[in-house]
Amino acid sequence: MRYPAERKEAILKKMAPPMSMTIPELAEQEGITATTLYNWRKQARARGQVLPSRSTQPDQWTSQEKFQIVLETAPMNEAELSAYCRERGLYPEQVEAWWDACMNANEDAAAQAKQFRQARKAEQKRLCKLELELHRKDKALAETAALLALSKSRGDLGHDQRRGLLTSLPDRQRIVTLVQAAQRDGARLAKACQVMGINVRTY
Repeated sequence: MRYPAERKEAILKKMAPPMSMTIPELAEQEGITATTLYNWRKQARARGQVLPSRSTQPDQWTSQEKFQIVLETAPMNEAELSAYCRERGLYPEQVEAWWDACMNANEDAAAQAKQFRQARKAEQKRLCKLELELHRKDKALAETAALLALSKSRGDLGHDQRRGLLTSLPDRQRIVTLVQAAQRDGARLAKACQVMGINVRTY
C-alpha cells in the first residue's frame, strides 16, 4: 500500500526528537504495519535523519546518532543551534559536549595509531635482531658440523706435511676436495685448513 508523502513525513517527525515515539507505538496509533515503519526509518536514517531506536533521553542515544547531530549542527551559528535544539528537545550544551567527545575521540585515535606504529616498529626491530642471532647460530652450528665431518674424513691426510714431508699429489687432491666440501657445508676456509693441518697459503 502506498502512503502520501505528507503522511510519511509526519510519521517520521514523530519518530524524531523530541517525540521519539517507538515503532510499536506508531504502528498502533497510525494503523501501519511495523515492517513498513521500520523500512521508512531505515530509509530516513540513510538520508541522515536522526531517529533514535527507542524512546530514550538524548544522552542515551547511540554514538552514531550523536555524531549525526554533530554533523548537522557543525555549520550553525549560536541562534541556529538554539532553534535546532528547541525543535528536537535538546540543549546546546549537550550538542557541544558531543562535539568535544568527537574531537577527543579523533585525538585519542591519532595517539593510539602513533603508539601502534611505534610498537610495531619496535617489534619489527626485535624480530630482525632475533633473525640475525638465529642466522649467526645456524652458521656456527653448520660450521661445527662441517668441521666435525671433515675431521672424521681426514684420516691420515696432511700427516706427511706435519712431519715436514711433501704431501703427495693424490693426497693433496683429496685434501682440496674435502676442504671444498666443508666450505660448501658452512665451514670457513681457515678453520677447514686448520682441521686438515695445512696452511691457508699453501692450500
